[in-house]
Amino acid sequence: MMKKFVAMLLALSMVFALAGCGSSSDSDAGSSSDGAASSSTADASAAEESEADAQTESEAGSESQAEAEGSVSEATAEDTKSEGVMTYDEYIAADVDTQVVIETYVQAKQSWWEDQATVYTQDYDGAYFLYNMTCSEEDYEKLTVGTKIKVTGYKSEWSGEVEIIDATFEIEEGSYIAEPLDVTDLLGTDELIDHQNEYVSFTGMTVEDSGDGAAFLYSWDGSGSDGDDLYFNVSLNGETYTFTVESYLCDNTTEVYAAVTNLQVGDVIDMEGFLYWYEGVNPHITSVTVQ
Repeated sequence: MMKKFVAMLLALSMVFALAGCGSSSDSDAGSSSDGAASSSTADASAAEESEADAQTESEAGSESQAEAEGSVSEATAEDTKSEGVMTYDEYIAADVDTQVVIETYVQAKQSWWEDQATVYTQDYDGAYFLYNMTCSEEDYEKLTVGTKIKVTGYKSEWSGEVEIIDATFEIEEGSYIAEPLDVTDLLGTDELIDHQNEYVSFTGMTVEDSGDGAAFLYSWDGSGSDGDDLYFNVSLNGETYTFTVESYLCDNTTEVYAAVTNLQVGDVIDMEGFLYWYEGVNPHITSVTVQ
């Protein structure tokens, strides 16, 4: 009887011991599982933060790149000058007969003869008349409207017209075509000469008698014939001005030449051209429209 009792006690002890071991293992497993879950959650949070930081850096980089590209775009939209090249103000301030270096854009070609070209040019600030610039016939063909060129020559003046002579040039990257500036209201003022050689327009001017009832003359004194320069008088506010169709710039095959030869005294016209100067304002007209 005692042996059975002892045997039962031993059996019960083993059962409780095994139960305790099982509980401990389950607890350890649970703790291990919770730790793994906590570790996974922490890793996921770290990954999300890393991804968010990377996205922020990417966006910041994109914004910086956009700002940089914007700055480049704005810079290229302006007429930046190369080192040693004059601004327009510096050119105007330079003395006659001194060397000048400019960057400018072709607006019209007047003539080419024996490796010399006469060209109307302009930048964003003002205009330059290049007279008999050294130029091969091949290079003359390259001087299309808008072409950027670097010019080295000498500032000169002839009968009020400021120009660049004895010049050489080289073609550069860039393009600019000027829009005509309406200077109608500046006629008869001191400010008009500030726009010398620029591409300009005049509106609402009346054709006057240029001599013997004619609306125009061939040559300044009427001694010329078809193909020569055309001279015609126009008025505004009681003042009369003489305008010209320069035959080298616009010959007798052009629309403007035909338009002027068909004018009648009393016609009201709008015009475009280059503000040339000869003993006073003497625009070289490239377009005429009768109102």
